[in-house]
Amino acid sequence: MFSQSNHEFSTPCGICDLLVCIILMASQWQVGITGGIGAGKSTITQVFDTIGIPIYHADVEARRLMEEDSALITDIKALLGDSAYLPDGKLDRSYVSKQIFGNHALLIRLNGLVHPCVHEDSLKWHGQQRDAPYTLREAALIFESGSYLELHAVIHVSAPLELRVQRVMARDQVNKSEVMERVKHQWPEERRLMLADFVINNEGTSSLISQVLHIHRSLVDQVENG
Repeated sequence: MFSQSNHEFSTPCGICDLLVCIILMASQWQVGITGGIGAGKSTITQVFDTIGIPIYHADVEARRLMEEDSALITDIKALLGDSAYLPDGKLDRSYVSKQIFGNHALLIRLNGLVHPCVHEDSLKWHGQQRDAPYTLREAALIFESGSYLELHAVIHVSAPLELRVQRVMARDQVNKSEVMERVKHQWPEERRLMLADFVINNEGTSSLISQVLHIHRSLVDQVENG
């Protein structure tokens, strides 16, 4: 489990909001969607979006909270120094990346600050989505962070490692060693497959739409039948 700061976070989701979220969660499913870097999670979530499923993009919201949540900003500066932020208050992503590159212990400490904040924010968001049978929480580290234990089900997007590496190299304009450094911080594919409730194969030949629709129908059936 990731380490956490001793500070109390002033997150957007307060105690009363959390109680409301917990009550609403009893009747609405939270489903995670994850996958190794370059697996194509964003592509899959776009398909779910077209059929009306609300999606919480945890990694996107984490970046937002790192620039908006005052307590979290204070904690990050204490961990990485004031240089973690630019004069305009934006996170200096280049500086942060250099600090954590190759330093797994520091990465774990940073995740230990960010993940609890994102978790509370996602609970509040989920409680506001009242017109869908379930919501999706899209995140790269659902298994690694332990958050899969709080979800009703998890969808894993799978693709061969070499294909994933090629995708990331083309997308981010980085070399193979940089991609493999990121891969090291994620669980092996085999371990994620063992824990996943559903698997979507995104190797480039299987129909993504048919796989998504099959999983969607299965989830709706499970939600309706309790």
